[in-house]
Amino acid sequence: MTMIDPARPRSIRPRLSLPLQALIEAIATMLAALATLACTMAIAPGLGPSVLAVVLTLSLSRSQLDRDRRGRIEAALVLPMVAFATLGVGWLLRHWPWAGAATFVMGMSTSIWLRRFGPMARRAGSLIALPFVTLLTVPHVHAAADGVLPPPLVPIVIALLALLWVNVAHLLMRRLCGPMQAPPEAPAFAPAVREDAPRLAPSTRMAVQMAVALAAAFVVGFVFFAERWAWIVLTAFIVNSGNRGRLDVLHKSGMRVVGAAAGTVLALLFSLRLGLDGRTTAALMLASLFLGVWLRPFAYAWWALFVTVALALLQGFEGGTPAAMLWQRLEEIAIGAVVGVSAAWFVLPIRSTDVLRRRLADALGLLAAAMDPATATRDPAPFDAACQLVAQVAPPFRTVRWLTRPTRHTQPADWIDALLACRASADALITHGAANGALRQAIGAARKALRDPETLLPALRHLQKRLNDHALEIGHDAIPKTRSAASEA
Repeated sequence: MTMIDPARPRSIRPRLSLPLQALIEAIATMLAALATLACTMAIAPGLGPSVLAVVLTLSLSRSQLDRDRRGRIEAALVLPMVAFATLGVGWLLRHWPWAGAATFVMGMSTSIWLRRFGPMARRAGSLIALPFVTLLTVPHVHAAADGVLPPPLVPIVIALLALLWVNVAHLLMRRLCGPMQAPPEAPAFAPAVREDAPRLAPSTRMAVQMAVALAAAFVVGFVFFAERWAWIVLTAFIVNSGNRGRLDVLHKSGMRVVGAAAGTVLALLFSLRLGLDGRTTAALMLASLFLGVWLRPFAYAWWALFVTVALALLQGFEGGTPAAMLWQRLEEIAIGAVVGVSAAWFVLPIRSTDVLRRRLADALGLLAAAMDPATATRDPAPFDAACQLVAQVAPPFRTVRWLTRPTRHTQPADWIDALLACRASADALITHGAANGALRQAIGAARKALRDPETLLPALRHLQKRLNDHALEIGHDAIPKTRSAASEA
């Protein structure tokens, strides 16, 4: 009979399914966006402030910067200052484009470089990035002359309104549905450094990649697409943001191009067939954003599709025939994707397999600590969060496996599936404080196998078998109903 650790949690709160949680979060996000938009239209009429309000609300809601009191205070203090600085960058992009582009590149790369200085600096970087992204849709936030506020105060007030309504929406969501599962934060990535590799921190390398990608996109856009540069820069930024290695950037760029192509075609059909007026266009844009926010957790292509629909409806197809505009936008999106992939692939590149092995090592290390008899508190949450981080990097590896299965026997995607298949049994054993010596040896063997990719998959599958066998030993009724590895995929 296995003794249950008294320090362990006595129950596990049932988790919402991923589709339901994504739907609830999408509803809360759009309610906050609509409330912020209504307030903005009352105090600062005009297209620019309205777009700023919606984009800031969407970004703040996804970033979860309001999830604790400290995050709310930091956002309330820093976001207005950043929004004011963004107003100046937008003015530069309008009157002195090259100076504005240089300032934009510096601001965005700095927001990534700050990640190396810990959680507080990482949150500050997120706050810096949020308003700057709006400049790629509306370069100059211009309020109407009959607005309540002086133009310099408009971005500051909109930023505070967005923060307020995101807080209200998330508080209401937690009261009605319970706490949502916050996305886990990736730990500082420290890959093994080869002798010939650049000895720079990953955040520094990603900041340099983003700076090169944005600078190249601005140069190409200003020189060859003077009136349509924003789509090139926006795509280069999107495919490099959240960089998890060069394979991730390549995969994301492909999803961006495919989704954007489909979204542009849909927007064109809406414009041609429905004869849209202003209110109908606004309603379609908001509906597109809602669908994009809801479906984004399932595949990035959905977000790319629906956000492209919204942007195409926002900017319209004036200035040429619809077919010509369609091909122009697809061309600009493709150019931006090529620029972004080239920067990630050739400028201080980060290997995606290094990122994956680092996250596998973190997950196995947390599993070993949780199974250690000396551990006083048994909590599966840290191991669960580490598994989520592993699942985040899975899509590009699974795509490669699908494309190259006939030519490659062992795939990194198999490592991911093997680890995620351990999660249900591991959660049960951690919760019930059950771990024998053979199981701990299997965990240690899997950690050692990280140094040899050829032995890693057999070690992970052996660990999975040990976990399942030991879970059966303590009884089926001791295993909580958790999500399967397939649902995590």
